[in-house]
Amino acid sequence: MTRLAVPKTYKLYIGGTFPRSESGRVYAVAAKNGDFLANAAKASRKDARDAVVAARAALGGWAGSTAYNRGQVLYRIAELLEGRRAQFVDEIVHAEGVSTAAASAQVDDAIDRWVWYAGWADKYVQVAGNANPVSGPYFNISVPEPTGVVAIVAPQGAGSLVGFVSTVAPPLVAGNTVVVIANESMPLSAISLSEVLATSDVPGGVVNVLTGSPAEIAPWLASHADVNALDLVGAGALDWIDLQIAAADTLKRVLPPENGPEAATPSLDRITAFTETKTVWHTKGLI
Repeated sequence: MTRLAVPKTYKLYIGGTFPRSESGRVYAVAAKNGDFLANAAKASRKDARDAVVAARAALGGWAGSTAYNRGQVLYRIAELLEGRRAQFVDEIVHAEGVSTAAASAQVDDAIDRWVWYAGWADKYVQVAGNANPVSGPYFNISVPEPTGVVAIVAPQGAGSLVGFVSTVAPPLVAGNTVVVIANESMPLSAISLSEVLATSDVPGGVVNVLTGSPAEIAPWLASHADVNALDLVGAGALDWIDLQIAAADTLKRVLPPENGPEAATPSLDRITAFTETKTVWHTKGLI
């Protein structure tokens, strides 16, 4: 007896849960050879607003946790991703049409990047902060703090998993929460990683994943008054100048698009890009 396959219709990941799109829309995700892989939810403007609300609600707890704790949580994601390695390799092989060896290398790279960023969580402040020289009996100390809610357009080409990790992990290190628009044509890695996040120690709302059209969703996130920063790394095919203008209306920090396989390579700059510097004065003693 031949067993029938179970067609999959994936949902969004908002606030730690998996809701359907408010619009009820889905779109077909195809393999590199054109075969049907699954249906993915097509996020709407309302879904984007809900994701921002969830990210804002989760910000206080995530930013207020210790740097050591955030590092442990990010490392736990790498552990779970390692445990589901075979699933991610299989999805990448079919979605991107690459060899098993190439897909394995991409999964390994994604795991390594989670670990790399996890290691910075309790160290980057020591590098990015500073004790400033002043004339007088004072300490003058500058310390980086999270910007807030960061909206991201993930890289849209091949390398869907490593591109997603490379853009989501850095703002999390500093205590930001994120709303990310996944790779439109290859969203399965982001969807599966959402399941990893949901079963890890990441609090609900810290990462919110929208699938669908960046051209439809990105303008609403760029103009949203409760989004504090915008990473347009995967927005090269969009009218990203207009997105920058929309973001400027609410004083958002914006990172421009990047192209090629080296886009969003791991760096301390990607962490500090989503921080604000707080400078405090403190007396050295009684005068």
